[in-house]
Amino acid sequence: MATTSMLKRTRALLRIRNQLARECLAELLAVFVLILITLSGSAQMVTSSGTKGNILTANLAGALAVMVAIYTAGGVSGAHLNPAFSLAMCLVEQLPWWKFPIFVTVQTLGAFISAGAVYALYSDAIQHYTNGTLTVSGPRETASIFATYPADYLSLSNGFLDQVLGTAVLIVGIQAIVDRGNRGVPKGLEPVAVALLVFSIEVSMGSNCGCPMNPARDFGPRLFTFVAGWGAEVFRWVKEGSEAW
Repeated sequence: MATTSMLKRTRALLRIRNQLARECLAELLAVFVLILITLSGSAQMVTSSGTKGNILTANLAGALAVMVAIYTAGGVSGAHLNPAFSLAMCLVEQLPWWKFPIFVTVQTLGAFISAGAVYALYSDAIQHYTNGTLTVSGPRETASIFATYPADYLSLSNGFLDQVLGTAVLIVGIQAIVDRGNRGVPKGLEPVAVALLVFSIEVSMGSNCGCPMNPARDFGPRLFTFVAGWGAEVFRWVKEGSEAW
């Protein structure tokens, strides 16, 4: 009985009652899980030279990560996970504008921390694969584990269009899935439907830019690579296999 009473008191002390704090922690944890699984899928593919993963398994990992992340935070914050989605919610008046910069900051922080966790998890593999040289371009580049970079042929304008269309399809698809006026998916399976939506976008629109769609998912890990030793080149428009320009 004494143990049970102590556990109840401990839970009461640890319980976070402030709604905004709960939402921020939910977003932080969900984005951490999302990016941890997504980047690990890429790390496994890159550092094994494709022997323990390929573009399909990496895309599948990213899509399933979305599902897990939505189940993680959906009941608390709505599992925005993405500044673009938070912006869309502000535009349709489902999220107060004053929360927008807070959500974006938390989402980016979660992605940054998660990138650090992936680097720690795959540090030996990255060092072995690169022989200790961290590069953004070239045959042994590893920056693409953490952030997305354009294909060799892609222009800046085409890259912009690619991201606008991909993100638009994502937002419209999510809104359609959660719209109770539609013939919706069974309650509780919305995260599965969103994961399938993400997977469909990845396998159909991923060749140009790697299909980031999520500014926090791209900027947080990109900032981590800058701090961790990849250098300022991570912030340039880098074409695959070529110099930054």
